Amino acid sequence: MKTTLTKLTQILSTAIALTTLLTLASATVAAAAATTASIDSNAGTQAFQVKVSGQGKPMILIPGLASSGEVWNDTVAHYSSQYRCAVLTLAGFAGAPAISGPYLQQVEDALARYISDNKLDHPVIVGHSLGGFLAMKLASDYPDKVGKVVIVDALPALGAQQMPSVTAVQLEEMARTVRDRMLQSDPAQQNARRRATIATMVSKPEDIERIAVWGDKSDSNTVANAMYELLAQDMRQDISKIAAPTLVMGTWIAYKEYVPRTTIESVFKTQFAKLPNAKITLADHARHFIMVDDPGWMFEQMDSFLK
Repeated sequence: MKTTLTKLTQILSTAIALTTLLTLASATVAAAAATTASIDSNAGTQAFQVKVSGQGKPMILIPGLASSGEVWNDTVAHYSSQYRCAVLTLAGFAGAPAISGPYLQQVEDALARYISDNKLDHPVIVGHSLGGFLAMKLASDYPDKVGKVVIVDALPALGAQQMPSVTAVQLEEMARTVRDRMLQSDPAQQNARRRATIATMVSKPEDIERIAVWGDKSDSNTVANAMYELLAQDMRQDISKIAAPTLVMGTWIAYKEYVPRTTIESVFKTQFAKLPNAKITLADHARHFIMVDDPGWMFEQMDSFLK
């Protein structure tokens, strides 16, 4: 069992580091009621870019590491008649200008300000991978600002999968090692590894290439440092502060050669143990990019949850 869990951790850690795993701030709706998409130029921050479309209640969609907000295109098309959707592209990812300093905290705080400045009434927060982790942080640190929370294939403590009792010092050491290896890789190695990893995270060749191009356009220092921060943090206790109803959607088929479905399910249940009101469900036909591989299944889960 230790060997299989070690293999799983290696797969997941590499995947997140090179593209957008668990892994996970977004922005949200502007006051206008137009149904055509627009770029919000008044976000008041450089931590993310915001694209707003649709009408109705506010929904914020946060992509993962090195991903463009375009990853949510099908989701926005599904919900734009009921929700005014604000889609992020985070700083340094997919061609967005990079920022300096602590990454996740800057993005989270900027998102909280954005919600306040735009007087958004408890927006639904949807986050994938790194975006899912950011959604958890936002809902934990600012429980009065958010409505329902939807987590797409992310965990509260990515680095603690193999050893639930891992210490903060051990997490930081592991995260630093991953970051340093990423920064030491030459561009050709990074590109080859990125495409190989993405092939385990999404099924169709055209989707693999589309997601890989977002990674090509991402700032390598930003990606490495964001990955470091994600792996070094442990929110397994902090999620107990989340008051919002939470839907967690995971996946397992990319790892089925190494571990059974029940093992992946156990990892999710154990990591979310301090959030007992969370609904946890696993996709059986989608890889990490659930919204791309099996949007119909994802919408079915979300539609029921958001009623």
